[in-house]
Amino acid sequence: MTRKFQFYIVPTPIGNIKDITFRAVDILKEVDLIACEDSRVTQKLLNHYDIKTKTISYHKYNERERVNLILSELKNGKRIALVSDAGTPLICDPGSILLEELKKNNITVTSLTGSCAVSTFLSQVPRDTEEYTFIGFLPKTDKQIQDIYSKHKYSNMVFYDSPNRIVKSLKIIQQISPDIKVAVGRELTKLFEEIVIDNINKVIEYFSDEVKGEIVAMTFAVKSDELSEIKDKIETLKSKGFKSKEIAEILSSLYNLNKNEIKSVLY
Repeated sequence: MTRKFQFYIVPTPIGNIKDITFRAVDILKEVDLIACEDSRVTQKLLNHYDIKTKTISYHKYNERERVNLILSELKNGKRIALVSDAGTPLICDPGSILLEELKKNNITVTSLTGSCAVSTFLSQVPRDTEEYTFIGFLPKTDKQIQDIYSKHKYSNMVFYDSPNRIVKSLKIIQQISPDIKVAVGRELTKLFEEIVIDNINKVIEYFSDEVKGEIVAMTFAVKSDELSEIKDKIETLKSKGFKSKEIAEILSSLYNLNKNEIKSVLY
């Protein structure tokens, strides 16, 4: 017998409508309400699987005002499922505010396994380590992209981006790491799915024409050495207003190095 929870986090297909589990279909049929980002998008999925459950909107613009309504329904004995337009809720999709309140109110919650663009993408990208940093959607300004890439360039950095911006974003990253290896995936699980893995120059050239489809990408980690990391830290501390003497003290403590070694890089 399957345990009945009050609240279910249910992944939905990221592209191919058949990429949904039997359990997810059963849960969406059994619950009393489905909270969804866009009812028009979710309704297509529900119609395909003959799911008649009522939907209510729950998206980033009404998260806070919907919390009390959903809590009230749950306390009245209703069972609710949360879905996003595609993929797994709370992974770059709404749900965190609601989930925090559910935990505070001792509502029983469970998550189903299912589609997620990050895991789908990474399963097709050969890497020499399992470690990666997922940053969600890239910020919009050049400076913000430069800052976030500089912060994470020593790890495999996975991110989402729009098809209209991916080439520009890669060119900004290229200014910092001209020879970095990158992987870009688009239209995952769909008919025209492709994942391109190459030097950033070649990937930019490949996508120089119109790009279509949702994008997930990864910059491969820059091979770090202690000196490179120290130089990066120096620039960061300088930008924060620290003086050379202070920087030498901070970094010598962090890296267990002689202050003179730090100063040789500082000057």
